[in-house]
Amino acid sequence: MPANENLFHTLLNKEVYQSGQIKKFSKGTVIINFLSYIKSIPIVLSGNLKVIKTDADGQEILLYYIKPGESCIMSILAGIHNDTSKIKATVEEDVELLLIPVDKVSAWIKEFPEWTDFIFNLYQKRFEELLDVVTAVAFQKLDARLLHLLQQKSSLFQSKQISVTHLQLAEELGTTREAVSRVLKQMEKDKLINLSRNKISLL
Repeated sequence: MPANENLFHTLLNKEVYQSGQIKKFSKGTVIINFLSYIKSIPIVLSGNLKVIKTDADGQEILLYYIKPGESCIMSILAGIHNDTSKIKATVEEDVELLLIPVDKVSAWIKEFPEWTDFIFNLYQKRFEELLDVVTAVAFQKLDARLLHLLQQKSSLFQSKQISVTHLQLAEELGTTREAVSRVLKQMEKDKLINLSRNKISLL
């Protein structure tokens, strides 16, 4: 059962499970692609999605994660306005999604106050997360941003050992693999982490 149990007990059992589809996707699957039209809105039931912004040159930066009981406010807004997606959402951890048709998402805003509250709360949370990203890029050094990202992943997977490559970290931070590798080696010298092949352990 998703984290927002009250909402999904009163609304999903009656409407969403009748209107949506439950599907499973493996790690690395692109759920929403950049500049694609949104046909359905994903609600995460289990697993996690990561939302990425891509520029014209193909450079990426991680914006936020979508956890169980949550959805993607940017896809909701794009779907409601029949606009193309400004982000890419991929599976970070094998995921089970409830896919809701866009027309239902719009109709429920007028019909269910709980749904409207869910969307506004989601909007506020994502806005604050995006402000954190802007602040980090503008004011924090790479070592602080990298440590924060590793801590996020550790919390997400509930493990101090994180399976990730230097290239993946570089892509999510919008920097180069060489810069990430250099900072990771320094972090290991400072006894903040242990490095092994495609794995990083937080100390």
